[in-house]
Amino acid sequence: MASNNRNAITLIETDEVNHPTATYVYTESQKQSRNGAQTGRIDHIPPTSAPSSWSRAKLMSFLGDVFLPAGYPHSVTDDYLPYQIFDSLQAFSSSIAGLLASRAVLQGVGVGNPTATPTAALLLSTLQDTASRLATIAFAYRIGTALEPECKRYRFAADVFNDLGMVLNCLSPMVPAGVVRVGVLSAAGVLTALCGVAGGSSKATLSAHFVRGGRGSLGDVNAKDSSQETIISLIGMLTGSLIITHITTPITTWITLLTLLILHLSLNYLAVRSVQMTTLNRQRANILFSTLLGSDPALLFLTLGGGMGAPLQPQTDIQEEKRKWNLLTPAQVSSKELIFEQDEILKWYSNKAGQVVTLGYANIGISINQFLNSTDHNLLPNLTTIFTNESYILYLSSVTTIGTTTKVKWTANILLKQSSTPHSQLKAWMHGLLAARVISSSFPVKEKGGDYDDKVLRVMEQTLTFLNHGDRFEEYLSALKECGWELDVASLETRPGRRVSVA
Repeated sequence: MASNNRNAITLIETDEVNHPTATYVYTESQKQSRNGAQTGRIDHIPPTSAPSSWSRAKLMSFLGDVFLPAGYPHSVTDDYLPYQIFDSLQAFSSSIAGLLASRAVLQGVGVGNPTATPTAALLLSTLQDTASRLATIAFAYRIGTALEPECKRYRFAADVFNDLGMVLNCLSPMVPAGVVRVGVLSAAGVLTALCGVAGGSSKATLSAHFVRGGRGSLGDVNAKDSSQETIISLIGMLTGSLIITHITTPITTWITLLTLLILHLSLNYLAVRSVQMTTLNRQRANILFSTLLGSDPALLFLTLGGGMGAPLQPQTDIQEEKRKWNLLTPAQVSSKELIFEQDEILKWYSNKAGQVVTLGYANIGISINQFLNSTDHNLLPNLTTIFTNESYILYLSSVTTIGTTTKVKWTANILLKQSSTPHSQLKAWMHGLLAARVISSSFPVKEKGGDYDDKVLRVMEQTLTFLNHGDRFEEYLSALKECGWELDVASLETRPGRRVSVA
């Protein structure tokens, strides 16, 4: 930046987030050189907050540059710091527990046993490594698609796998040598491999979430996370080296190990809970959409019991209704979110007294064969007509549960067309949730008769009309974006999805 004074030029240097780091002022001299050229001088003005040499503030600034992303805290989201604090603490306790497990593994392969041979130890290590590599391939194939939308679940699950593997490693010296010990150590290797797949992929998704768009660097966040984990693990190993020499009996080993593992999982749980994801997976969509729909004054029929005769005619002034919408922020949804939730569950979160009603299940992006198996194929002409202008086809099938009370659970089966987008997938999920809520109020017990399917079709058509009237769904999305939700990322499918064309 240059000043307007022709006799002085000011250059201000800024960092990644536009904070001044240095100021240089060029001032013209009143005298000219012998050859007539203009001369001047440059003065360096340090920032007013610049720490003096060898000060504590300068040391902290240096450590921040080494272990925190460039431009911190402006380059990352607000939930970055609490997550990293808990994550670092859990890595510290895990490092100490890992030393106990490693010592047990060495005992299991024969270290200290004069009858053990290097060849036997090598074969045991090969079998363990083989099992873990095969598990890596199988696990990545099975859950690869779910790792991104369910990153919080699998980040926590990774440490559960890791700790179970440590427990098996510590058990290995206690089981008979031979096939049983090989099986225990191989199972521990498999669990460690599962930890690697789930932990590595979910941490990559979390890192992408922490990066604040336009300011932060994903590569830098990952690199600094690796630096943090390295130094914490090093401190943990050095501390553990001092502690482990005093832990010699089986009782003290198990007490110490279980205490560390409980601390490890507790800290990891707190770390995952502190994350406020801004994309919508299935659980977050249930929480956000049901709370929003339940607060919409145009849906008063829900509070009245919602018989089939209840009107579904939204008011014309949507802008007036928006003032009453209950729009949850990512932080509010995070406080309601469970780490482990059934993958395909469809729940309605009531605004009153925090009541949660399980409506049934939902399958999105399913194959045509799966859709037809859950639907009367004679309804296909009606469904294609209803959803002609949509990028999906929805039908709700019912399952009657018989217990103390007979109830009907609904399954929303969603076919996605080739024109499907993240927005249309969110609309399909909201439509399925709303239709299931209306139908569950209308049909608490499954009816018999030829007009049963006609009633279901009519509810789906009415709820779709409601979402389309006055571009209501688009108004929903616009309001949610203002609350900080990222709606251009598709996170509802947890398995490889299918797309269909309707001709």
